[in-house]
Amino acid sequence: MSADLTGTYLTLDDGRPAVSFSRTYGHPLDRVWRFVTDADELAQWFPSRAEIELRPGGTITFSGDPNMPESTGRVIAVDPPRHLSFEWGGDELRFDLEEVDDKRTRFTLTNVLGAADTAARNGAGWEVCLAALDAKARGERPEGPHAGAGAPWKEFYEGYVEAGVPSGAPVPGLDA
Repeated sequence: MSADLTGTYLTLDDGRPAVSFSRTYGHPLDRVWRFVTDADELAQWFPSRAEIELRPGGTITFSGDPNMPESTGRVIAVDPPRHLSFEWGGDELRFDLEEVDDKRTRFTLTNVLGAADTAARNGAGWEVCLAALDAKARGERPEGPHAGAGAPWKEFYEGYVEAGVPSGAPVPGLDA
């Protein structure tokens, strides 16, 4: 397999399937928190623009993804600048930030899946999105699409399938 897979498929203590990714960024905690919560920052790497009402029970409006209709979600929990979780399209996204030292932050994204067969698809999508976030964190301008059918996710998807990660869910923008 030629794709460098960084995600882990796991089953949470409550039995739900998830894919999880971890990175360490050379930025202080507050800066990485803005990558996760500021709509303009998110739009540069997240699949949709996300306007977040940053409080438990707050509304999130997702827009701008050519393969998905505008939708809303709900903030499940927020503990600035360390944790944010919210509902998105039947899944739960958890962002956990941990200060490594005053200049570095460990970022963990856990996508709690509504269905196990979405693991390979979502894992591949997050690989592409997080590559855009990695570039942004290095001060580079991410090139190319980071979401949708034009994104270079197919190699990642095939890698996850080859690794035995559950697959088979439709791919928005490709499957009818």
